Amino acid sequence: MAKRYWLMKCEPSAYSISDLARDGETSWEGVRNFQARNLMRDEMSLGDPVLFYASNADPSGVSGLATITRAGYPDTFAWKQGHKYFDAGSTPAAPIWFMVDVGFVEAFAATVPLATLKATKGLEDMKVVQKGSRLSVQPVTKQEYDIVVRLGRKTRKTVENTA
Repeated sequence: MAKRYWLMKCEPSAYSISDLARDGETSWEGVRNFQARNLMRDEMSLGDPVLFYASNADPSGVSGLATITRAGYPDTFAWKQGHKYFDAGSTPAAPIWFMVDVGFVEAFAATVPLATLKATKGLEDMKVVQKGSRLSVQPVTKQEYDIVVRLGRKTRKTVENTA
């Protein structure tokens, strides 16, 4: 299966790239949007690269890189009564919600802000820069991924060169 590239959003107050760096790996549970669920369940594969996006942050933007370490599987939190992700309609026999596991790859020295993404040639069609795009899991092209990685690593080199 061909490698696919992704952008996954999370609020830093819930889970940040620093948290992922500390933990090494985590489950990406709690997605309760059918389109995002379908992408995780049907299209994400082991080893797919991920742009880790800090949403509702100051600034919002790509804060680092991750990788899919486990392809889509049922979100077991949906079965835990009393849990914030509980869904009475989801059962082990007929799961509704799915999750993936992600592993830490790299934290950028500084977030690549959404404003920079919007202003960068080659990212005009990237879903995250489109008005009204709120999906927490989004496909990106290899070209978009590579451009964002260059932007993130350029920031690091600038910081290192001034130190």
